Amino acid sequence: MKRFAILLAAVSGAVPLPAFAWGFQGHRIVAEIARAELTPAVRAKVDAILANDGDALTAHDMASEATWADVYRSRGHRETGSWHFVDTEIDGSVDQDAACFGHPAPDQPASTGPAQDCVVDKIREFAAELAAPGTAPQERLFALKFLLHFIGDEHQPLHASDKHDRGGNCILLSLGGSRTQNLHAYWDTNVVQALGSDPAQVAAMLRARITPALRTQWQKGDAASWAQEAYGIARSLAYSAGSPAACSQDPAPITLPAGYDLKAQAAAAVQLERAGVRLGLVLNQALADVALPAAAAASTPAATPGSAGPAQGGGRTPASLACSAAADSKGLHGRGRQAFRRSCIRNQRMP
Repeated sequence: MKRFAILLAAVSGAVPLPAFAWGFQGHRIVAEIARAELTPAVRAKVDAILANDGDALTAHDMASEATWADVYRSRGHRETGSWHFVDTEIDGSVDQDAACFGHPAPDQPASTGPAQDCVVDKIREFAAELAAPGTAPQERLFALKFLLHFIGDEHQPLHASDKHDRGGNCILLSLGGSRTQNLHAYWDTNVVQALGSDPAQVAAMLRARITPALRTQWQKGDAASWAQEAYGIARSLAYSAGSPAACSQDPAPITLPAGYDLKAQAAAAVQLERAGVRLGLVLNQALADVALPAAAAASTPAATPGSAGPAQGGGRTPASLACSAAADSKGLHGRGRQAFRRSCIRNQRMP
């Protein structure tokens, strides 16, 4: 623990910082940091907008809503899948513009598509909608919920990079004994869980390390440069394990180099801090001059994008929904699917 604390301090305190999504816990941490960054007026506006959310996919506090976009995608809305990442290839064969499908003109409203778009574009689009005085209340709600998630997503290095391996999803890691995990999931969850089991406590610990100089530094740039920064971490660290540059039918698990765990945890901690500061910045800028309708807090609950009415959660937990989506992506059925989901849910509950 002492070695980890020293390494965290070294990474966070370096100026300038090296150009180095997260599971549900990571997104909650980002939202908790961002909430503390909001002005009182903007915090009240965020709460008023979220209080108007009528779907049952998540609770309606900031931390819970930061997980909404993943749950929404897992409930059959795969058309939003590409919005969560920007697959810039580390070998230079696909740059950020190409990874963003040439930056297609956005549909209006932004929550309707197009499906072939990237996290950089969607952050820009939803931030503009959140700030525009004429945005319909329902679309403003969607814009806020997607932003709460997407700014966290683009700070996960394997959401901003690729090695012809589906962002590390094809790379199997050996974690000791019979335990394995793919590289993407390792960065999504393992490195975050190592910081602590309580998102609010981890957020408070990380925010206490953010100096005024770091805050000022991190507030510079935009969604494109922030994604490029995360891409740099992927090149220098996340992909330093020596994994092959492709997906194979029967991948052999690779062993992480000595010291990789601590370096990954330290880099992830800084990325969560950056994401929280920048999410707070985007919300403060977008909502500073927005006057919400007087009836906003009492209006009819909004429908989910592309649906006829509010989506129902069916009593399933975010962990259950996420594990179902993971099983879907693997094409699992029957007993194999059931066994995978039980193991997945159990792992998400582990501190």
